[in-house]
Amino acid sequence: MKKFKIASLAAVAAASLVLAGCAADTATEETSAAPAAGETVAEVLRACVILPDADAGTRWEPGDRPALETGLTAAGFEADIQNAQSDTAKYATIADAQLTKGCNVMLLVDYQGAGAAVAEKAKAAGVPVIAYDRPIPGADYYVSFDNFTVGALQGQMIVDGLKAAGKDPATASIIYSSGDPSDGNAAMFFDGAKSILDAAGASAAFTMEGTWDGAKAGTLFEQAFTAVGGDVDAVLAPNDNNAASIISILDKNGLTVPVSGQDASTAGLQNVLLGKQYGTVYKPFQLQVAAALEVISAILAGETVAANKTLDDGTPFIAIDPIITTAELVKDVVADGQATAADLCTPEVAAACATYGVE
Repeated sequence: MKKFKIASLAAVAAASLVLAGCAADTATEETSAAPAAGETVAEVLRACVILPDADAGTRWEPGDRPALETGLTAAGFEADIQNAQSDTAKYATIADAQLTKGCNVMLLVDYQGAGAAVAEKAKAAGVPVIAYDRPIPGADYYVSFDNFTVGALQGQMIVDGLKAAGKDPATASIIYSSGDPSDGNAAMFFDGAKSILDAAGASAAFTMEGTWDGAKAGTLFEQAFTAVGGDVDAVLAPNDNNAASIISILDKNGLTVPVSGQDASTAGLQNVLLGKQYGTVYKPFQLQVAAALEVISAILAGETVAANKTLDDGTPFIAIDPIITTAELVKDVVADGQATAADLCTPEVAAACATYGVE
């Protein structure tokens, strides 16, 4: 059984260079001599990947795709990485084509439940499935950041923000929001946040409908704001995208209150620096890619991976620790290369960047 270890970002970068070097050496050796008589060329193992969407600002195309492609190729695998473009029918079509061509392993990011049917087909064909970032029933492994901990960090942001403002979480008027209920992670985020808020004696003054759509979150928050008569002390927001829309409504009403988030997006980090968002949960995608590559390598080598957690349905869960990021820690995200001062420090944010050493 292969023991799983989470690497640091520096170690991931170093490992990538080593893998690339090994791949280059192997390629040189293979092209320098033809197979001997009677020998056959070893089959190249194929890793099939389906990403969920390519919307502007998401991580999949600029982040995970090139990192996965580089890592898989460097490790000697053929990478077939495609994007479902926010279309469940296209998701199924891509999967059928990949399975017809042949996959030795599938890595799936679920989109509105489409991954479950694909996982079932893959398993019927004897193809192991890794659920990546979002849980999928029937997957062999689930690789993601620890979603309950992500939520717990968000809940802690609200508690800490209220206390810093001199307010008791037990009596504060808090609006609760969450992600799209069709995303299996959303409940884990919310449960983690609620565990911290419950322990602090907090309760929801109003609970919004769950969504990942930022524009919809803004509309829903306007309705919540009206429902509580404008009495808002804090907002539990599930990610930076939703938080940005919520903050725009708060700005319009002249309010600055603790708001949570996740993803360490440019907009989210700017809101954190400006004091409009208490913090964001930082999840370096390189760590998740490295974890997935290790699981893929183990599977294709006929090994099993010792997961550090297990989902309720029994799926082995390779859980990666997320990082809470407040204004004082934004500089660390920049130092990791996950954001740039040029993007963050626009004229409106420049003074805050100077205050918190973002350069």
